[in-house]
Amino acid sequence: MRNQVLTIFTTLFIVIDPLGIIPIFLALAGHLSPARRRAIMLKAAAIAFLVLCLFIFLGNYALRFLGIQPGSFSIAGGVLLFIASIDMLLGKPRRTKVTAEEMEDPDIAVFPLAIPLLAGPGAITSVLLFVGTPQAAAWLKPVLAAAVLATLLIALLTMTLSGLLLRVLHRTGVSVLERIMGIILAGLSVQFVYDGLLHLHLVLPPR
Repeated sequence: MRNQVLTIFTTLFIVIDPLGIIPIFLALAGHLSPARRRAIMLKAAAIAFLVLCLFIFLGNYALRFLGIQPGSFSIAGGVLLFIASIDMLLGKPRRTKVTAEEMEDPDIAVFPLAIPLLAGPGAITSVLLFVGTPQAAAWLKPVLAAAVLATLLIALLTMTLSGLLLRVLHRTGVSVLERIMGIILAGLSVQFVYDGLLHLHLVLPPR
């Protein structure tokens, strides 16, 4: 159980990427007053938490309704997370499209901070991967919600200290950390694919 909890938190931390949001947050809200920035951060984190909890507690039912086997979704999710890890390793911008209208929207807490930066496809895929496994225990959903909450609190902290962190780490430091997390995410994504193949009985279990 301890190892699974650590895997859950590590995956969500890497996918949500509280450090990677620093330069984006500064670009979007750096010119605003501290009170306004604080309100935006809290609203964005709250919306992201509600969205991810919706998938945590109802996503499994959606998979069953659509007839998607957990093994199949595990493989698909692993491939998507591997693509995300490649983007992190190569320093590419996120593939999630944000339109010019959304970037200019005065309510940046919703778009693009909450969705798709905090509660994006990677985070949604990750929580669905965990709740969709056949051996998912009863404690898994509350632990997932707690891991999401902890990661979003870290994101709140990094946004609060974004100016200081960017001055200390510089863009190079943030980039190096993102690449390290990309390597870890690549390993986790391959493990998801392997687990999916096991569930579909397409490979033999390790001896």
